[in-house]
Amino acid sequence: MASEPLLAMLLLRDLGFSPLQYGLVFAAPCVGGLVGSRLAPRLVARFGDGRVLRTAGVLRSCWSPGLAVVPSGAAGMAVVRGVQLGLVACCGVFDPVLATHRLRHTDPARLSRTLAAWSVSAGLSVAALTALWGLLAAVTGPRTALAAAGALLLATPLLLRRAGTQAGPEHVRSGRG
Repeated sequence: MASEPLLAMLLLRDLGFSPLQYGLVFAAPCVGGLVGSRLAPRLVARFGDGRVLRTAGVLRSCWSPGLAVVPSGAAGMAVVRGVQLGLVACCGVFDPVLATHRLRHTDPARLSRTLAAWSVSAGLSVAALTALWGLLAAVTGPRTALAAAGALLLATPLLLRRAGTQAGPEHVRSGRG
């Protein structure tokens, strides 16, 4: 999310997309999120949540570097639409599976606090990273900042634990959850 304002600046200001083109570039890929979220339960049933988390987690990190090399015109619209479609579809699979996996391994007495902490930390992270990437773009330009965001995202699969290898809370291990 931190790179979205940079992408808007690149597409609208630098590449001359019209607001209608910008809207179409981002509206169409949203279908990928719907498809991904509908596929997630079937994928988990077939492959297990650990395998789906690892695969979708790796795949969702591979798309963003493409945003740094967006050409102008119709080719640029196609590149952004394709990158966003792949990214949003992978997130549509990953996000609900991760949330389900984490909540399944959370003590029921702590669910509301856990959900509140996720919400607050996600909001603060997006705000802080958006400001940081805006500063980076002011110093280096939007393409360089988008490339840096893409490069860092390529490293995020290294942060994924092997889902299912860690023991959950006592109520999950004992079968009471």
